[in-house]
Amino acid sequence: MASCGFADSRIVRESYSYMNYRQLLKESIKSGTIASLVMMPFGFLFKFFGLRVGHYGPKLAAVLFDEPTALLQFAQHIVIGWLSALPLLIILSRYRGSFTPIAMGSAYGIAYYLIVNSLALPMLFGEPTPWQLGFNFIYPSLSVHIVFGASIGFTASKFSEDMRKHGVQTR
Repeated sequence: MASCGFADSRIVRESYSYMNYRQLLKESIKSGTIASLVMMPFGFLFKFFGLRVGHYGPKLAAVLFDEPTALLQFAQHIVIGWLSALPLLIILSRYRGSFTPIAMGSAYGIAYYLIVNSLALPMLFGEPTPWQLGFNFIYPSLSVHIVFGASIGFTASKFSEDMRKHGVQTR
């Protein structure tokens, strides 16, 4: 396989068995839940200081449900965490290189923020992007998403190592 330019870094093409999918889903629920909970205190802290974070959760809940309660919004937050963890877990289970899972998770948090929260969601709701609103609208959510990704990298370190060593069959 071709190298990406970094010493021994590459994504290896591998196939998953049924058991691997079960492990992946279990890890997504575990790591996604933990990361969703870990990011919340940071979001509350930013909100305490009057900064915008968590702006799209209630908006999405209002589209999906009639009069969403706080409990329903919390459940939505956790489920989105599960779904958002899956791509990172797949990357971590296939990645061969010198970056740690926490560094990969942090990079994933940045990419997730850029693609989802700063582009897709503003477009979906017809709002200006954070880049148009200014730095105070960027760094709170960006920081929280970096924490989310790093948390998944940390909690999934053993999973990703096990999948790379034993669980994923190379073609």
